[in-house]
Amino acid sequence: MTTITSPIASDANPDAASSQQGATAAPADVAHPKAIKSYVLRAGRVTTGQAKALETLGPRFVLDYAPAPLDATAAFGRAAPLILEIGFGMGDATAHIAQVRPEDNFLCCEVHAPGVGALLKRVGEGQIENIRILQHDAVEVIDNMLPEGSLDGVHIFFPDPWHKKRHHKRRLIQPPLVAKLASRLKPGGYLHCATDWEPYAEQILEVLSADPHLLNSAEGYAPQPAYRPLTKFENRGLRLGHGVWDLVFKRR
Repeated sequence: MTTITSPIASDANPDAASSQQGATAAPADVAHPKAIKSYVLRAGRVTTGQAKALETLGPRFVLDYAPAPLDATAAFGRAAPLILEIGFGMGDATAHIAQVRPEDNFLCCEVHAPGVGALLKRVGEGQIENIRILQHDAVEVIDNMLPEGSLDGVHIFFPDPWHKKRHHKRRLIQPPLVAKLASRLKPGGYLHCATDWEPYAEQILEVLSADPHLLNSAEGYAPQPAYRPLTKFENRGLRLGHGVWDLVFKRR
């Protein structure tokens, strides 16, 4: 994602922004190891169902990364509002949101193969047509495929909170990335973040509030939008008395 020293979205739970993890250096197997990446590739077993979904549905729903502006109308086969999701974990929330918002197109970035396979499986089971996946570093996607003013919304749900203070620099939500996202939003477009870690929520609120191009849609934290479902981990946390904080900012 940009001049971020290593932040990228990762998940505090498997239903969240799962594989977008902070890294001080690029993984050894990437093409340009000196470039800053927004994730760490983690080992994970692809199930038989996920592998089948990757094989049968991947060619249709997984887009090739290319350092050129995305033709979203061609990619989705229609013109519609475009929402970027960074790090969708195993895709539960993504599939739900796409189904309850059929009028929107969802461009979803995730590098974790089991997560991509899991979302494709849900796409097939639910006959979901308005999702496309980029199995690539979201920072490079933003930099090279998404022109300014091309997005109607951005979703970042449960990025890795990097609890220890010395690791806070690895957090995804930092001013350089937020500035990039704000520039990609159309006037009136929105940025929706959610976290279950209150100190991170406080930092996100501070960072988003400081961006001159963004305006808070609420006084502080926002009510949970109806389209965002509760994950099983969130439900468990709520039963234990843990909180969840949503933040929804709009492009001026």
